[in-house]
Parts: sequence; structure tokens; C-alpha cells
Amino acid sequence: MAGAFSSINTALSALRYQQAALDIASTNIANASTDGYVRRRVVGETVGAAAAPAVWSRSNEIGSGVQSAGVERLVDPLLDTRVRREHARQTYLDLKAAAMGRVETGIAEPSTNGVAKAVDTFQKSLDDLNNAPGSDAARSQVLANASIVSDAFNIQAHNIQDETGDQRARVLATVQEINDVATQLASTNLTISTSSGGGSDTATLMDTRDQLALRLAELAGATATVRPDGGMDVLLNGKPLVTGKDAATLEITSGVNPDGTGDGSPVTFQLQPTTGAAVAVTAPEGDLAASVELIDVVLPGYAAGLNDLVKKFADDFNAAHVLGFDANGNAGGTFFTYTAADPAGTIKVAVTSPSAVAVSAVGGAPNRDTGNAAVLADSITIQDGYQRLVNGFGSAVASVERLSDNQRAMSTQVDAAREQLTGVSIDEETVNMVMAQRSYEAAARVMTTVDQILDTLINRTGMVGR
Repeated sequence: MAGAFSSINTALSALRYQQAALDIASTNIANASTDGYVRRRVVGETVGAAAAPAVWSRSNEIGSGVQSAGVERLVDPLLDTRVRREHARQTYLDLKAAAMGRVETGIAEPSTNGVAKAVDTFQKSLDDLNNAPGSDAARSQVLANASIVSDAFNIQAHNIQDETGDQRARVLATVQEINDVATQLASTNLTISTSSGGGSDTATLMDTRDQLALRLAELAGATATVRPDGGMDVLLNGKPLVTGKDAATLEITSGVNPDGTGDGSPVTFQLQPTTGAAVAVTAPEGDLAASVELIDVVLPGYAAGLNDLVKKFADDFNAAHVLGFDANGNAGGTFFTYTAADPAGTIKVAVTSPSAVAVSAVGGAPNRDTGNAAVLADSITIQDGYQRLVNGFGSAVASVERLSDNQRAMSTQVDAAREQLTGVSIDEETVNMVMAQRSYEAAARVMTTVDQILDTLINRTGMVGR
């Protein structure tokens, strides 16, 4: 409607719009340090002529003001997708590097307390005994150094077993968290759908939705797509984990028992939807994928290599030991014992008396011969194999750490790009507040001017002098 009174409505619309702009700027500043908050802005819309004018009339709307078309979250869906992808890769590499780093620390090579040093010292003690056939101290030193070798192997094996147990416990906790987060996201989807249908502001709900989707990506490498109603569907390696208001349940089908122990099988999972049959699924990236790879591949690989070396070490030494005779002229017996299922974790010294060390090549008592000592020393040939095993694992650790560092550079770049778009800048919001303030003052001035015009028109027009 054109006319003097329409100018008041125009000024009023400006006052309302600028008040909304001030409120949004204030909210942005208040949440500048809130995790997951995405800055907002009011979308203005010019009020003009009717979109469908009457057939026999025309609109005379000229400058009818402004209205708010809603509050916009400053996000880029493609950038959000990339953030979730890069974070999934980062958490996978970080967890794997951290676990392998702990195992490498437990290997303690090279050092004075590692297996390599213990084996060399044990071999040297046999050479010392060969040079001092009558020394009981030299025999005792052989037994002591043999026990040190056994303990060194035991410690490494137990460290690997402990890390494997920790990763199984982590799998249980991660699966539980995935199910919890998926349920929360499904509930958030329902709330968003209900609120958007009623015309309510869903910006805060969408912030929560994005945070939950990012967490699922970090936990299991899940991918997400936005629904038409504003919710988010999530797939785990192509299988639906969250669909609208429904969330499937991730279950462990083998590899890890409910009490955290292993069942000897590879770790596998399935998704049980709210209706229908369960489907097998794997986690492509994220924490869960890293734990599964550590349990099924990385840690068993090193443990198998270590067990092979221990078995060879014990078998070769035992074979040489039974060829000799002890200080009393008796034939040598088994020197090392171990359990076939876990040689490195169970290897022990079976000989308890220094006199029972079979270093003699001939029988008869008392026996001062040491002809078998060199044979015993020469039977220890695992040094090169152990060095290759340790070097191979160390190279794998270095490779994962390098990949993690490279991925961190990518993740940092993507996070910075997203923060530039979604993060709150105090300086920028201050400028927006000043602009809204001045615009509000100008609109108020327009209303005052129109009021003065109307006062002149009503109270002064048509007056006659006396």
C-alpha cells in the first residue's frame, strides 16, 4: 500500500529485521568458543508487490520494506563431508601409530635390557664356561643368563598380549559408543523433522546432528548424507546404520567375547536393523578399523615371528644340550621348556642346578671337559632373524607415524577451511552489530520523519489565519 502510512510499516519492518540481526550477532559472539557451533546470519528478503496480482488491478507497492526469510547456518555440505572423511582417516592412523609405538617401546631394542643383549650375554657366558671348565661360578652364570633370556622373551610376549587385550576392550567400548551415538542421531533426526515441519528454528539441532555424524566417522569411518527433512542418514561401509528416526545396532559376531577375551577367530561385526535380518559389515576407517587391524594382523604378525624365533632358539639349544654330559657324567636333558601354543610367553629354564649344564662332550665323573660348550654356543643362531623381525616392526611403526603426520597436515587444512566458514570472528560480528545498530537508528529516524510529516499533514494543513 502506497502512501504516508505505508512508510511507517516500512520503517517498522526495518526495525524488526535489524533487531533480529542484532540478536543473531549477539548469539554468535556468545557461542564463539562453543564446540560444534556454526555461526548464523539472518537472511533478508525485500517486501514487494504480490507475486500473483489481480487480473483487473495492479499493485502500487513501492519500497514496502524488508522481512526475515529465516536464519542461515554458514556451512558447506561438501566441506563437511570432507572433514568427516579426513577425521576418520586421522583417528585410524593415530590409534594404530599409538598402539604400535607402545609395543615398540616394550620391545626395547636396541638397549641393555632387550632380547638381543640377553641372547648375546647368554652366548658369551657359554664361551666363558668353555674357558673355565672347573668354575662353578661360570656354570651358575650360564643358568642366570639363560633365565634372563627367558624373561626377556616372556616380557615381550606379555606386552603384546596386554596390548591385544587392551584393543579388544577398546573394540567393546567403541561398539557401545557407536550404538549410543547412532541412537542419539536418530532421535535428533526425528526432532529436526518435527521442528522444521512446525516452522521452528532447527539451527541448534543441526549443529548437534553434524557433531554426531562427525563422531560416527571418527569411530568407524561412517559416511553421512543430509535428508530432505534436514536429518542425516549414515552408512557404515555401505550398510545403513542410521536411517531417519531409526538406528541399527552394531554387534560383534566373533573375535571378542563380552568379557573382553578373544575366541581365536578374526573380529567380525553385523548390523541389526530395527526390522529385518542382520547384515555383515566392516569398519573401513576410524578407531574401530584400527583396533581390528591391530588385533587380527599387526600384533599377531609380530607375535608369530617372535614365537618362531623362540621355538628355534629353544629347540636348537635343547638338541645340542642332549648331546653333552653334565658335571656328574650324566647325559644332558632338556634345557628350555615352552608351551607350543605360546613359546615366547612360556619359555623357561628347565635345568635348576649349575652342575646339570651339559657342557662336556664325554661321560664320566668328575667331568671337567667342556667340549660341548662350543656346540651349545654355536646352536644360538637367532640373532639375525630377531634383528630382521625388530627392524621390520620398527619400519612399520615409522611408516604409520609418517602417514599419521601427513594426514594431520591434510586434516588441519580441512579443519581450517571449515573454521573459516563456520567459526565465529569477534571482529566480524562486531562490525555486523555496528551495522545493524546504525541501520536500526536510521529506520527509527525514518519513522520519526514520517511522524513529523503526518503531524504537519493532520494538524497544520488547511488552517486559516485570523
